[in-house]
Amino acid sequence: MTLERTIARAFSLDDTTWLRHANPWSVILRTTVLPILVLAFWSRLWLHWYALVPVALALLWTWYNPRIFPPPASFDHWASKAVLGERVWLNRDVVAIPVHHRTVPIILSLVSGTGMLFVFWGVFAFDFWPAMFGMALVYAGKLWFLDRMVWLWEETNEATEEPIPGDT
Repeated sequence: MTLERTIARAFSLDDTTWLRHANPWSVILRTTVLPILVLAFWSRLWLHWYALVPVALALLWTWYNPRIFPPPASFDHWASKAVLGERVWLNRDVVAIPVHHRTVPIILSLVSGTGMLFVFWGVFAFDFWPAMFGMALVYAGKLWFLDRMVWLWEETNEATEEPIPGDT
């Protein structure tokens, strides 16, 4: 099982939740998660133990975001295709994906992971610039990853001509 599948399982992302997350509003607002978490953890400087409240709210937002929107009316939006491509990527140990899509997403995940190390350090040390640099790396890696997932979705969906998951 891949790390990504473990994370998806931890967030209880079933087929219905994935379809709801394919709503462009869910994807767009999902980008607010990291800055909200950073601010929530940073608030320990001012709020001390009461910082657990904004941290809990930030974690709740992280979990709740893919659940609050209805499935999109159309899957033609870039963000929707990115989510559907992520589903294909997560299933790569069961269904083979094209060779040219096997390496770059891993590299981009490593870029994001490296950025998170800077974020963790910046938040831990209350050092603004490492946290900002880390967030820039996280977003650069993640958004480029999502763009690759759009490409993966378009290629695999076109090749298999299978319906979008959840379509009846």
